[in-house]
Amino acid sequence: MDTTYQISNQYELKELELNSLLEITQAINDNLSEESLYKIYNFTLRANLRLAKLLLLVKEENEWQCKVEFGAKKSFNCEIPSEALIEHKKILFQNDLADSPFDEFEVGIPVFHKNNLLAVVFLGGVADSSEKKLIENHLNFIQALTNIIMVAIENKKMARAKIEQEVYAKEMEIAKKVQQLLFPKTLPDQENFKIAAHYSPHNTVGGDYYDWLEIDEHRKIVCIADVSGKGVPAALLMSNFQASLRTLLRKTSDLEEIIKDLNYQVFQSADGENFITFFMALIDAHESHITYVNAGHNPPFLMNADGIKELDKGTLVLGAFEELPFLEIGHLDLKGEQTMFLYTDGLTEAFNDQEEEFGAEKVEAFLQKNKTATPTLLISELLKKLDDFVGDRAFSDDITLLVCDFNV
Repeated sequence: MDTTYQISNQYELKELELNSLLEITQAINDNLSEESLYKIYNFTLRANLRLAKLLLLVKEENEWQCKVEFGAKKSFNCEIPSEALIEHKKILFQNDLADSPFDEFEVGIPVFHKNNLLAVVFLGGVADSSEKKLIENHLNFIQALTNIIMVAIENKKMARAKIEQEVYAKEMEIAKKVQQLLFPKTLPDQENFKIAAHYSPHNTVGGDYYDWLEIDEHRKIVCIADVSGKGVPAALLMSNFQASLRTLLRKTSDLEEIIKDLNYQVFQSADGENFITFFMALIDAHESHITYVNAGHNPPFLMNADGIKELDKGTLVLGAFEELPFLEIGHLDLKGEQTMFLYTDGLTEAFNDQEEEFGAEKVEAFLQKNKTATPTLLISELLKKLDDFVGDRAFSDDITLLVCDFNV
């Protein structure tokens, strides 16, 4: 190859490189998709530099993906470049690639951005072996071009992630407001009917719910629930659940009818993918009677002069089956002062550093020792005991507590 031809080729190649950079820059400014950028990159290296082999492996989160590939003898979609190949951040040649899965290529170029490895591009099979020197002389261009493409795509991902985070934060704020609306604005503090409650969400938005309603002068409803899952879907499902419950209570106080209807509505809304544990008690002071149903929830404790009792009669969780396979309504005739303690499983499933569970036994033992405490004091003392138990370990679930004192 004479000197004049080499110079001519070099000028042509430089012109191609410049045009390629301008085209890539324009494509980035036009906010073309990642797929389009990869196509431009593919054409630039394959056609303008007349490469016969090209492989671009891109690091997507914690896995490698093949984004551009042609001319190779085998597929590299699942191949992972070893740390030994790329740790020095240098351009790799055939001697470096020998005895590696990429030994059919002549050059390997790792692409970094702020010490973060973004990609590795492998090149090989130049059409005319006499032009290999030309290709080697322009590896810096190939490295720069790859870097521009990868950084642009990385910026796209970061911008997309930021938008997604902003949307998620907005959704969580809405869900939080929705959930706050579910809880009663005021709790009764009457001589014969008092309620105190506490709610600690594990995340910004949880899946717990508690409520009380007055049917008439003598009859009150107390309930607690926990929906599977967290975040916006849990909050919306629980919102629908509360609306359904309150609508049903305006029509009937028959717990069997209510629980069957709630189960059907949860099953339809959640399409069998989520479920709700639920406990509801109807306190009738005039008849000195409690009617209750426990749908797969942690059994609340009822404390009175006769001792302490778990309220466990009921059925399965709501929403798991279109029709409940069995149902037993609990009935209790009572006299005198009563304390009902309701909670969600975030309390009993709290662990300490020794992997010990707080458990229902500790809750019952605590209630035995503190059954004469006021509802507010009972909750505050239990939370102190729980904090002492878990120490520095974070809670893994929402915690909801409700204490109801009443006379019948």
